[in-house]
Amino acid sequence: MPVRLDPPFAAALATADRPRIGMWVCSGSPLVAEICAGSGLDWLLIDMEHAPNGLASVLAQLQAVAAYPLTPVVRVPANDAVTIKQVLDLGAQNLLVPMVESRAGAEAALRAATYPPRGIRGVGSALSRGGRWNRVDGYLTADTVSVLVQVESAVAVEHVQEIARSGVHGIFVGPSDLAASMGLPGQQEHPEVVAAAEHCIAAGVRAGVPVGINAFQPGTARRYAAAGASFLLVGADVTLLARGSEDLAEGWTR
Repeated sequence: MPVRLDPPFAAALATADRPRIGMWVCSGSPLVAEICAGSGLDWLLIDMEHAPNGLASVLAQLQAVAAYPLTPVVRVPANDAVTIKQVLDLGAQNLLVPMVESRAGAEAALRAATYPPRGIRGVGSALSRGGRWNRVDGYLTADTVSVLVQVESAVAVEHVQEIARSGVHGIFVGPSDLAASMGLPGQQEHPEVVAAAEHCIAAGVRAGVPVGINAFQPGTARRYAAAGASFLLVGADVTLLARGSEDLAEGWTR
């Protein structure tokens, strides 16, 4: 029986009438991912770079959130063609590739996520959940994948216009690593970091490419949205649990 996949994230961003709001899921737990998926948010980022996630746990989380009306995005641990192929075969349709600093790096991520002749992705659609075991008509030639790349260093900021024009479906600014690369570790709200982030947003807007950003401070998130960011991460499962449990302790044990 033919299966129809959801539109990729880029399609949703192209028709959105407001910024898409999401959160990180970093616990590695399908149960936690499912709880977050039912929250009413627009998208979730399942993290493989800084979270205890491997292929099996990513698969379980993709399955857990599939019943909910939001978009899952998987951040792979590196711009690695083998990992990208494996995550796409798990059924991820939307990838975030970290630490991209040049147009060449962005183009490499695109090639890794695209079947020949345009790319180098290995063909295993009969064997994998990505193509629903050959139940998706035209899967090998259809545009079912969005590739987003992270701009998160001073070098990447210098090349952001080229990255935005590389053909990627979106760029995502990472203020934490950006601040560290600028000699301002832990100072995501520093005026120079904010200015660099807004420079990246403006570059994406000029190129007609959606720009996302991580901003846990509501005022900063709204500022970036006003500057043109079209998708934002405004929290994380582990952060909510950490701060919430601290609040409980503060209220009941002190």
